[in-house]
Amino acid sequence: MEEQEPGRVRRIRYKGTHPKTFQEKYKELNPEQYQEDIAKVLLQGRTPAGMHRSICVREIMEFLAISPGQKGLDATLGYGGHSLEMVQRLLPGGLLYGIDVDPFELPRTRERLASYGFGPESIIIRKLNFSDLDLMVEESGPLNFILADLGVSSMQIDNPERGFSYKLEGPLDLRLNPKTGKSAATLLKTLSKDRLEALLTKNADEPYSEPIATAIITKISNGTTISTTTQLREIIQESLEFLPIEVRKEEVKKSCQRCFQALRIEVNNEFGVLDEFLDKLPDALVAGGRVAILSFHSGEDRRVKKSFQYYFREGIYKEVAPDPIRPSAQECNTNPRARSAKLRWAIKA
Repeated sequence: MEEQEPGRVRRIRYKGTHPKTFQEKYKELNPEQYQEDIAKVLLQGRTPAGMHRSICVREIMEFLAISPGQKGLDATLGYGGHSLEMVQRLLPGGLLYGIDVDPFELPRTRERLASYGFGPESIIIRKLNFSDLDLMVEESGPLNFILADLGVSSMQIDNPERGFSYKLEGPLDLRLNPKTGKSAATLLKTLSKDRLEALLTKNADEPYSEPIATAIITKISNGTTISTTTQLREIIQESLEFLPIEVRKEEVKKSCQRCFQALRIEVNNEFGVLDEFLDKLPDALVAGGRVAILSFHSGEDRRVKKSFQYYFREGIYKEVAPDPIRPSAQECNTNPRARSAKLRWAIKA
């Protein structure tokens, strides 16, 4: 009996002229096969699904002043865009290390960089949180330069299965590494109203933290399980119905952004791991070594600024950025996700 060939699998069809869901964007998710389509999306100032556009690349490269033979670290590897720029500048003879906690994106980035010809002889990749900088330096030795991009990658935001965006239906997770720790849904079950209100205020400066926290905890107390991004968004929307109709839509949008951000910061202990990273930085650099940190939140930027200034006063850094560097207007126009970015740098004495 002859074996039958497997039936052809049809790709997901979508209504209208443009795909709307993450899964329907099959062309964007296959950039090697649909390069023209990717180029069109980029020209429209949007980030293709499953991709990430690195921010302040020119400014970062100008500051780091990488030369062949050096040794450096991308402490938040992500999509690998910054790493691709750095590794090209330190060859021949140099070596780049890259670390990240995301177990799903890390192997994809390793394959992506290898496809450009950069394998383990030029870039060594490890699954580590950047707060474990000292563990990386045990392997690498002191480094000539370090970069940390504190933003969440577009691949994580755009994939509804990761639960990072209030705009998309998905599990209320928000973990950078979904294999460890508590999800945002689990966290909410453990919080009191006062604790949640304080969390929203501390992590995101949420002006409506009291009514939002009251609404969330009341729902949970009444037996409602908040397990999806859409459920949380709807509760936030309901809690703000007292606002005037002419401003309500925009205020709900901003509060959703802030609340999801606040929960993400808490779930991943982002301020705690950043403080640990900043404390370990000086010992990770050679004399004259350079560090650049890209932040997207006032709480992050404040921590970076204070750490850099403290070690500058102590004589450990010989120079620090007097003010944050912001993305150019042109970059912000072509990549709206760059608008909140701030770049600070320091040079070790």
